[in-house]
Amino acid sequence: MSNLDFKYRLQQIPPLWDLILLSLQWLIITIPILLIMGKVVAGLHFENILEQTVYLQKLFFVTAVTILIQIFLGHGLPIIMGPAAVLLAGIVAVQGNSIAAIYSSIMFGGLALAILSMTGLFGYLKSLFTSRVIAATLILIAFTLTPMITNLISSAPPGVSGFTNFVFALCFVFSMFIANKLTTGIWKATITVWGIIFGSLIYNFIYPVKINTGLNDWFSPFFKDFTLNIAFEPGIIVSFLICFLALSINDLGSIQSVNELINPDNKERRIARGITFTGLGNILAGFFGVIGLVNFSLSPGVIVSTKCASKYTLVPMGFGLLILSFFPGVIAFMGSIPTVVIGSALIYLMCSQIAAGLMVALKSAENFTFEHGLAIGLSLMLSIVIAILPAEFLNSFPAIIRPILGNGFVMGVLAILIMEHLIFKGR
Repeated sequence: MSNLDFKYRLQQIPPLWDLILLSLQWLIITIPILLIMGKVVAGLHFENILEQTVYLQKLFFVTAVTILIQIFLGHGLPIIMGPAAVLLAGIVAVQGNSIAAIYSSIMFGGLALAILSMTGLFGYLKSLFTSRVIAATLILIAFTLTPMITNLISSAPPGVSGFTNFVFALCFVFSMFIANKLTTGIWKATITVWGIIFGSLIYNFIYPVKINTGLNDWFSPFFKDFTLNIAFEPGIIVSFLICFLALSINDLGSIQSVNELINPDNKERRIARGITFTGLGNILAGFFGVIGLVNFSLSPGVIVSTKCASKYTLVPMGFGLLILSFFPGVIAFMGSIPTVVIGSALIYLMCSQIAAGLMVALKSAENFTFEHGLAIGLSLMLSIVIAILPAEFLNSFPAIIRPILGNGFVMGVLAILIMEHLIFKGR
């Protein structure tokens, strides 16, 4: 699609009413993603709903600040950001370690990404990620999150059987795929949003659950009791550096796709600045102790459906997230999503992840050999085996290398890199 096809181009500011509506649309798309990913990670760290809500507040704040900085100082493109699934996989794999060590490693990974981009060294790393490596990496994220998704679906509230939860999850997932087939444009782009809304309403109608936010204050700055804890553990740092390699390729792909769609000036400079500020945004995320961010690849679909390429439509959206971050009561109310709905929505999202990986692999089908299939197969099998290893077995690993050898995603990425560039090099 050329620039001439857009109602509003990159540097145009739409009229006030259109600006509000288009910004609200971006906000509606972004919030459920933040709630799903944020609730999952907060649930891994904290049992107390107050602590979980503060975590979501910080995630909203960091996301808002990073989006606004990207618009004015970074890539300057209409791209939303949100929690990186690859970092979720990394956090799930090392959740037995201290929270300080996890987020210090995310901070360090963000710093490394920013330095690589600013110095131009990132270009050398891109050569490692062939189409087979990218395909395996996309699929690995979905596979290594499977145990966590299983726990979400099987966690039934009092009075609800596991069988009932499972049947609901099946119906919910198939309903989303049916909606995917029947809808087009913005409706297709926001299926996850509507699925979460209607899924939560239906589940709470069938099994009424009292929504208790546990909060007395609807307005509260999340940083009033903020403390910074830094802990460096080499094994966890290495584990997250490998996760950030995959994150950087995801980030690159998202920026490139919007570049090709709207054809702005200074494409390469936008890519470099975009990846640099993604790194800086992850430093901020690690500083506040929340999951790191990445530019989302769903942005081109929203741009095409609305025929609006104006970056300024994300400005009110960014300030909207910023304002919401100071209202824990509102976030807690929006975040009262049943775990089975979260798990089912993640199944849908991870199926999209697998589909993207298969598409990448099939695009290189003319150069795809049996050995390439073996490389991807080992990567996936190794990640699944490690992801389902019993905790007692993993605890027998030396502590310094446990975050690497016990991380299904990291070992899967290392396996595909070794197979692709060493064992089957030149095939």
